[in-house]
Amino acid sequence: MLGNLEKTSGMKLTLIVAGILWMKTVIVSFVGFDFTIQSFLDIVLIVLSPIGSLLLVSGFSFYFGKRVNRLILFVLLVVGTGILYGDLLYYRFYIDFVTAPILFQFDNVGGLSASTVELMSPWDILLFIDLFIIGWFLIKTKSNKFIVEKKSKKKFIATGTILVALTVCLGLVKSIHLFSETYDREQMVKSLGPLNYHLYDIALGATAPLKRIFVTESDALASTEYLQTKDSKRTDLFGIAKGKNVVLISLESTQDFVINQKVNGEEITPFLNDLVKDSFYFSQIYDQTAQGKTSDAEFMVDTGLYPLASGSVFVRRPENTFYSLPHILKDTKDYYAATFHGNERTFWNRDVMYESLGYDKYFSKRDYNVTEENSINYGLKDIPFFQQSVEYLEEIPEPYYAKFLTLTNHFPFLLEEKDTFIEEANTEDEVVNRYVTTVRYLDESIEKFFKTLKEKGMYEDTVFILHGDHYGISEKYDDGLNELLGDEENVANYMKHQQVPLIIHVPGQEGETITTQGGEIDIRPTLLHLLGIKSENSYSFGHNLFTRDNDHPVIFRDGSFVAKNYVYKDNMCYDKNDGTIVDLQKCEPYFEIVRHELELSDNIIFGDLLRFVVE
Repeated sequence: MLGNLEKTSGMKLTLIVAGILWMKTVIVSFVGFDFTIQSFLDIVLIVLSPIGSLLLVSGFSFYFGKRVNRLILFVLLVVGTGILYGDLLYYRFYIDFVTAPILFQFDNVGGLSASTVELMSPWDILLFIDLFIIGWFLIKTKSNKFIVEKKSKKKFIATGTILVALTVCLGLVKSIHLFSETYDREQMVKSLGPLNYHLYDIALGATAPLKRIFVTESDALASTEYLQTKDSKRTDLFGIAKGKNVVLISLESTQDFVINQKVNGEEITPFLNDLVKDSFYFSQIYDQTAQGKTSDAEFMVDTGLYPLASGSVFVRRPENTFYSLPHILKDTKDYYAATFHGNERTFWNRDVMYESLGYDKYFSKRDYNVTEENSINYGLKDIPFFQQSVEYLEEIPEPYYAKFLTLTNHFPFLLEEKDTFIEEANTEDEVVNRYVTTVRYLDESIEKFFKTLKEKGMYEDTVFILHGDHYGISEKYDDGLNELLGDEENVANYMKHQQVPLIIHVPGQEGETITTQGGEIDIRPTLLHLLGIKSENSYSFGHNLFTRDNDHPVIFRDGSFVAKNYVYKDNMCYDKNDGTIVDLQKCEPYFEIVRHELELSDNIIFGDLLRFVVE
């Protein structure tokens, strides 16, 4: 093979390298990315879309000289393989694609850690074998080989450009909203190819700051008008928690299936199971986070706006004007706002963002006694975290809004034996097995926290909100989760697994299970209803879960949604109850409201529109 390569021209060598990258891309697309294939055009696009851009990029090895620059060509091969592998690893856990903003937030999504190693496979080495072969060949070959004629360069550029244009045209044939629904990254990658997608994503990121410059007050008023039309119906529950302290606990990576679920005859969450009996337990609340995960959940609860499709608002727009839950509570009831987190204060840029959200005090890792013994994974373990936090909670002024972010139940779900309160599950997936133990530890930490608050007389005059922030078991481990729960693999069960618990506990109030479906964006107006605070003019997309219309879609950041009877996911419509595919027309009545709300939320964030309307 190498002997034949030595006889080839510079153009042929470039085509061979581009061909290798194309072949890798197509194989990873079909094998590594779980694309939904709806038609033959999808297959054509997956095969065709990478070619044009790979040709144009590989051509940089000879555009500026008479010969192929072997170093540039090899670097392009290495970088192209690296980008593809990065996409593959990210996709394996998040079932999503890397964006430019998330690269600048690399440490926030785990960096190179045990989480990354967990996602690797021995088969991955096949992606890199060619690098050694091509690299050795280029080193051995004399530098005067691989001449490229000027005429060939022009043909090369023309061919690549035509193929890119053809790819874009076919992509628009497949989806007319391809470039207006950029949040649907699967559709973008499938239609344009990974490289074109990344280039387009970089362009979007570069132009995003310009949106703030060109908006006016009239744009802000027009955009926020929609948010003032929310249903403001009241129930008998309005004001039942008036004037009480508010404690909100973000349950790291906790999915709703753990509630009342047993493993080996033992309850995974015995304390939460008892708590839901005396609380408002919302059993159909969906994880609506995107790439910002916990920070996205915080953002939705505090602001009532959707997270960004790419990156996190905490990092991309931390100095915007927001009308957050702390702001509302201060304006109406003079609440003090504090947030507690046993990690570095700069993680997800929280030290900056919390100021914009109106928090008076941020207790972070530097405020806690953190040792090697009482920390694991991302920071302070939950039991010592709550124990040490109570001392600070006693000191802050009342009434207060106190938010606690737990940490221990985080992928890859590591726990020392001394902290284990339940045996691991017995599925074929070790991640699922370990998940059970860290959720049980989280449950134990909350029980101890409640017990301490009762002993100190801090329980009765407090309303508690406990909610899962995002999924813990990603789609990659769905087989193990189905085995644990005895579920079949279908879209209906997959969406059920994306539900997170929401428990609102008002001491002395009778418990009730509420099956209204909603999302994390609905937590804020629901809490305000119980506190007796009007939610009108609060610039929120959320709905009060006590009065929410079940047929109003729960909207996800990738453009998918759940309505009363249907699920729209991966550009297909499903029956919500059994997961069978139904006619797309069943879902079409919801398309416009989904596009409108996501676009409007993005405009508010990127344009910083609330600076014009919030006094």
